[in-house]
Amino acid sequence: MSFSERWQEVRTGFERPFWVANITEMFERLSYYAVFASLANYLHESLKFSTQDASNLSGFFGGMVWFLAIIGGTVADKLGFRRALSLAYLFLTTAYFLLGSLGASWMAAARGSMPLWLLVFLILILPALGVAMVKPSVVGTTASASKEKVRSLGYSIYYTLVNVGGAAGPFMASYVHRHWGVENVFRVAAASVLLMVFAVLFFFRQPRRAGDVRPPTIVEAARNFWTVVTNPKFMLFLIIFSGFWIVYWQQYIALPLYIHDYIDPKADVEKILITDGTAVIFLQILITFLTRKIPSFRAITIGTLVASLCWVIVGSHPTVWFCVFTLFVLAIGEMILSPRYYEYVSRLAPPGQQGTYMGFAFLPIGIGSLAGGWIAGHVMHHYGEVMHQPQRVWWFFTGLGVLTAILLWIYDRVVRPGAAATTGT
Repeated sequence: MSFSERWQEVRTGFERPFWVANITEMFERLSYYAVFASLANYLHESLKFSTQDASNLSGFFGGMVWFLAIIGGTVADKLGFRRALSLAYLFLTTAYFLLGSLGASWMAAARGSMPLWLLVFLILILPALGVAMVKPSVVGTTASASKEKVRSLGYSIYYTLVNVGGAAGPFMASYVHRHWGVENVFRVAAASVLLMVFAVLFFFRQPRRAGDVRPPTIVEAARNFWTVVTNPKFMLFLIIFSGFWIVYWQQYIALPLYIHDYIDPKADVEKILITDGTAVIFLQILITFLTRKIPSFRAITIGTLVASLCWVIVGSHPTVWFCVFTLFVLAIGEMILSPRYYEYVSRLAPPGQQGTYMGFAFLPIGIGSLAGGWIAGHVMHHYGEVMHQPQRVWWFFTGLGVLTAILLWIYDRVVRPGAAATTGT
């Protein structure tokens, strides 16, 4: 195929809902990561929560986003992606504004009516539910509004835009925090997603469902949800794949602590953590092109192995620059597997159940976030504070990741959840 023919295929391969959904997702990610970058310090310094309580609430926020995506996917199937997206961005607008206003005088009655931790807990459910509906809606739209020949590229574009927002969010939070105060980080985030409400209402049209399948009724949506939950092969795959996310999240959980305590307490950890998102922005399309002929499940396994072995680098060379190199290799593994993972799950979904399946696709991320935090705390304490051999933390996580890759390899050859796993998808 000539370049002009390929370009024509790409140019005509995506419907307008694809671009609208993915651009709004970029702004949602910008707002989300701006909030996440500031949340723990805001709770601890401005609202006077203890370090442990601030960490627990932040962890709850991160974990619930991905667990609620299971419900969000079913809701998206029922409401349709257009209504689900507009409602989700409205939830996020309200939640982020309330978070930034917790110390305001007009919130005094709410603060006095219940313990502050309970008020924060309740408010944090709103953005979690909002993001939980955005994710399956955008991924489902990417599947529905992309032609077959460019679908892999569509997921690469999706993942690249996600990382543009993910890298821009902390920069935005840093600027707003320094110039306007930390409370306004949440208000600017609210304004960003409020604009996305109007973008969806004015520019987004519900993509055509395969075979013009009508939206499911409430009973059918519940049946779809139950069908996925009682699919042992699919659920086993999600549980195994959670191992990758346990390893992946250590760049945000264990690595900052490791850098501060054992490498350089003055290192700019936030700038170091931009490595992953920046690499994805510039290299995702290239990596997808280079790995396009690898079957999806094999790409998932290879990406897991690469991402796991990266921790050997910092474990062997504990310096700031080798931390950056570690995260770059981690990003390579992530880029190999992530778009292919969403593609793989979307192909497993029957017509009318894409939102439900894509909601469950985020379950491993939630498990990885909650389990990764608990595991990291114990491992860092044991190897760092008890044994005084902190480098062994990274050998532990490397071993866990390699074990995950081995289990995926066995699953692909022994279990195989259906024909979709063996047809080069």
